Amino acid sequence: MKTFTPQFRNSVAALGEEELIAAIRRWLANASPRAPFGIGDDCAVLPRARAPQLLTVDPVVHNRHFDDSVPPRMVGAKLLKRNLSDLAAMGGRPSAAVVSLIMGGSVDVRWLEQFYRGLAACAREYRVPIVGGDVTQADGGFAASLTLLGEATGPRVLTRVGAQLGDWIYTTGVLGGSRGGHHFRFTPRLAEGAWLARRAAVRSMMDLSDGLAKDLHALTPRGACAAILPGGLPRRPGASVEAALTDGEDYELVFTYHTKSGRAAFERAWRGRFPATRLTCIGQFARAGKLPSGAVDLARFHGYEHLSAAPARSVMSLNT
Repeated sequence: MKTFTPQFRNSVAALGEEELIAAIRRWLANASPRAPFGIGDDCAVLPRARAPQLLTVDPVVHNRHFDDSVPPRMVGAKLLKRNLSDLAAMGGRPSAAVVSLIMGGSVDVRWLEQFYRGLAACAREYRVPIVGGDVTQADGGFAASLTLLGEATGPRVLTRVGAQLGDWIYTTGVLGGSRGGHHFRFTPRLAEGAWLARRAAVRSMMDLSDGLAKDLHALTPRGACAAILPGGLPRRPGASVEAALTDGEDYELVFTYHTKSGRAAFERAWRGRFPATRLTCIGQFARAGKLPSGAVDLARFHGYEHLSAAPARSVMSLNT
């Protein structure tokens, strides 16, 4: 389904702002509460938080994160799910979201309706009220940005800082080949992230959006390097080692585990709690300059780099 239409009568320009906002309310239905707890006021009113609050924002941009081969319902769901993946990376749960549209007048109303219905269905699935947003006109194109508010699920919020030399490196799921459809069909690892945040031996964590080779730098402690054995990488069928390291938009969790804690008991507990989610120890932090024989030299690989001077990958550079 095409995002844009050459026929004025089918475009958002034919609706105008007030009718469009009224339509958005209808499309969201019960995924958006009544004002002042939802759309309708200058600000939404949120209940007092019970735990440390988390805040994240991510967009979807036409011809960057999706094209017309991706169903609009899936685009709307992806917008929310990629933000949910950020919360999962810190062991959080969602509480509310606002959505901002930046688009030209040629966006097809039928496409936009399906986009919002997909967003609403995802919001109901994950119990995320859509409490507000904004619509801004631009000269052509389409982008939507979602800001997600969440809270910690326990006494600890996991961050990217905390790993030490010798710690084990784990990932959930499989990696690479996201362009084949995974980039909009993934499941945010919210339950897994909350479970991991409650374990003291898990020292740091993040989600994989720009590619393992790039993202791992954020977890690597000073004076160390990530020793990853290529044969141990959990790859999607047909994905090469390079794809598993660089494709990005995997939306899996990568985390570090205390080298002196019992891995076998931890992995048994994981299998008991998440039998359908694959868990793989992919390596360990070694001393910088002491990369073991056979380990991948991550300096040879690059994930997605925002605002890079290098030519962009075609749609779907697929990255945050």
